[in-house]
This record gives sequence, structure tokens and C-alpha cells, in this order.
Amino acid sequence: MQVLRVPVLNDNYIFVLVDAASHTAAVVDPALADPILDLLEQEQVELVAILNTHHHGDHVGGNPGLLARFPQAVVYGGVVDRGRIPGQQVYLADGDLVTFADRSAQVFFIPGHTKAHIAYYFPATSTEPGELFCGDTIFGGGCGRLFEGTPAQMLQSIDRLRQLPAETRLWCAHEYTRNNLKFALTVEPDNGDLQDRIQLVEQSGSLPTIPSTIGLEQKTNPFLRWQQPAIQAAMHSQDPIQTFARLRGQKDQF
Repeated sequence: MQVLRVPVLNDNYIFVLVDAASHTAAVVDPALADPILDLLEQEQVELVAILNTHHHGDHVGGNPGLLARFPQAVVYGGVVDRGRIPGQQVYLADGDLVTFADRSAQVFFIPGHTKAHIAYYFPATSTEPGELFCGDTIFGGGCGRLFEGTPAQMLQSIDRLRQLPAETRLWCAHEYTRNNLKFALTVEPDNGDLQDRIQLVEQSGSLPTIPSTIGLEQKTNPFLRWQQPAIQAAMHSQDPIQTFARLRGQKDQF
């Protein structure tokens, strides 16, 4: 399974999963249809699935256009998003499986950014790495805003994801890494791994920073590190939920 990253709008990513053996593709969070239709034609593959993580327009806006060209494509989304995702046909709950390219993705129900957010996790195989498509829950160096969920929900959701194998590739839907890392440095200025990561990102210029990995986020992303004494001290709290909530509040004002 090949993962193709398609930048759109100001800072969105759409991900196209390609199975060369069957000449089929699945798309994750299509904000727009036209760039994906062009890519599918270029790769000479047929779209068979649309995997939505949540209902926001910059994640589902391309659904109608893709279905107009590939009406047989199956649209997946969370069961709690019923009625909010265009063309949705399959209503996924925590623990469900979605199969593509002879690989099965585990569905995680991870509310916080929205009340219905889900993620798709393809565990590693003997020849391919693990792949996590987490929408707007974890970003490079950060996490999503809490539009419909609570800090406690978001913390629990991120806690599930941060326990995945460190080598798991993390495909988030926005290129926010540079600004996120600048905020992270204000919280944990003595974190050597964070300092190294910022330096690499700055040296990379305008190159994409996604995918990241779970292991890299564990070392450098404050929203996965609420148990670290330095972060608790910066937030003046040892309570995990309060620490996380204060982190998110500061980031909202950064």
C-alpha cells in the first residue's frame, strides 16, 4: 500500500492510498475532488473507498465530486457523524475494521476535536510500516482545537494513539508543524529532542513535515507529554487533565 500526500487549500493534506496490484485507491479526508481526480487518472487507478475522520468541510468537501465520478466508491465515517458526512454509507464504531489493499485498518473512536472523530490505523506488516490517519487529533508538534469535545476526552484519545508503536507513521491533515514547535519550545525550552527537531524543520525550508512518527511526537509534542515534570511545572499543575487543558488554552492564544 503506497501513501500519496496531496497538499491543498492553505495547509491541508489529502492522503491517497494506492494498491498497485489491484489498480485501486482509497482517499482519506478529501477536502477537494479535482486534485484527487487528476491524481487517480495519472496513477490509472479506480477509487473504491473514501475514509473520513470527521465531518468538517475541509475533510469531506470533495466527497460529492469524487462520488460523481466514482459512484461505486464506499464512504466511511464515524457512527456519531451520521447525517454530517456527504454520501456516508458505512457508520464505524470503535474497534471496527476497514480493509484495503489486503490490509485491515483498526478504527479508533477519538472524540475531542469533534464529538465524532475517528482514526484509521493500519498495523505494520513484515514489509510495510504502520500507518495512522488521525485527522485533526494529533498534529506535528501539536493537537487539534477542542470544538465539540472536552480536555478529558482529547487527553484520553491522544493517550490511546501515543501508545501505538513508535515507528508508526503519523499522517495528520494539516501542515502546522513549524508554528506548533515554536509554541512547544515556550513550554519545554530545555527539551533537546525538541531543539533538534526545530532545527531540522527550519533547515527543510518549505518541504512537508508530514508524515511524522509516534516516537517523534512522544519526544517533542507537549500534547503527548502532559506527564513530564517540566510541562506540569510550566502549567502549574500535576493533574493530567488540568495540565492538558491549560496547554491547549495557551496554544489557542499563541
